[in-house]
Formats: sequence, C-alpha cells, structure tokens
Amino acid sequence: MALQSYRFHFATRISPPHISPNKLYATQSPPPLPAARRRAFSLFTITTFLSFSNSNIASWSKPEISNFFELPNSGGVKVLDLRMGDDSGETPSSGDTVVIHYYGRLAAKQGWRFDSTYDHKDENGDPLPFQFVLASGKVISGIESAVRSMKVGGIRRVVIPPSQGYQNTSQEPIPPNFFDRQRLFTTIFNPTRLANGEGSTLGTLIFDIELVSVRHQ
Repeated sequence: MALQSYRFHFATRISPPHISPNKLYATQSPPPLPAARRRAFSLFTITTFLSFSNSNIASWSKPEISNFFELPNSGGVKVLDLRMGDDSGETPSSGDTVVIHYYGRLAAKQGWRFDSTYDHKDENGDPLPFQFVLASGKVISGIESAVRSMKVGGIRRVVIPPSQGYQNTSQEPIPPNFFDRQRLFTTIFNPTRLANGEGSTLGTLIFDIELVSVRHQ
C-alpha cells in the first residue's frame, strides 16, 4: 500500500461569504493574532494531529502498531509507525543512499502541506521519489533520525521540532515551487515572530515518510 493511502486532510474547503461591492472597501481586515495566541494555536494543531493519529491508527494499519514515541538521541523527534517494513527489509546506515516518498507539512500553518514527492513527476508522469546519502548533512536532521530505524517498505509519521528541522534555506528537501518555498522559509525564519518567542513552534514539521529502497555504499 503506497503512502498515498495515508494522506490526511486538515481542513475542508469552505466557500467565502459573499460581500457586496458597496461594502468591500468598508470592510477592515481583522487584527493579527497576538504572539501568545499564535503559539497556542500552533501547539493545538500539533496536539490535535497527534490525538487524531493515535485514535484512528487502527483503521490505517496493523493493530499491533504502537502510538507516537520519541526516538533516542534524536533531539526530540517523535514518530508513529503507520506501517512496519518487511521483516527482511533493509535498514539504512551512514553513507547509504536512501530513497523515500514523503508528504511534508508545517504545523505553524495549520498543517499546510508544503511539499510532496507525489507531486514531482518523471518524464512518464510517475511520482519521483527523493533520494539522499544518509549522514551527508544535506538533509534536515529529523528526517535522517527517522529513517535510520526504518525498514524498506515501512511508513512512518514524524513530528520534527525546530531544532531538528530547517536551520537554513539550503537544507533538503526543498519545495521546487518558488511560492511554496518562499512561504515555508518566510514562516520558519520570520524575524519578528522569532523575536516574540515563537521559535519553539514556527519550524515544527510533520512528515509522512515511506522508505522505498536502500543502496549500500
């Protein structure tokens, strides 16, 4: 079963209310949320996401799969195994080339999906997986920590704290779409919100990762 089966929709599209032309220019934008409320809302998004996943995991995967747990020596990365890999599946080691599919979401934007390998297509129109060399330093630490203990064929949901996420705009995976990339990084590295003490929530990432293959060095 592909990772596409585990897609999670955070919100339902709602048509905007009709505003007559006469009232359009008289309508004022609501004031921005205070920093404390934005932090609380981001934490609420993460908590709701974890609660939803735990309460509905039985409908997605094998009943013996556990709830979220923190990976040892990962800097706070939490994972939930949606599907265990094959018993004979390989586990990657440093220097191996790792091939994955993923969905990436940003908690500070109510779970906005900023990138997915299923949106990247090859010349035949097939989804193009992402590959990287484990421990090369090119990929955010949270993803490396998550795949180290996965087996080929496994699917894992990963909550990555800011300290293990993007530390600069050159770390991979990078959304290929300019507007998605701009929205992602201007949110994570927003100087005003960082100065307001929101650094603990701005860069929190949620990834669904499928380990497709491992090529040993």
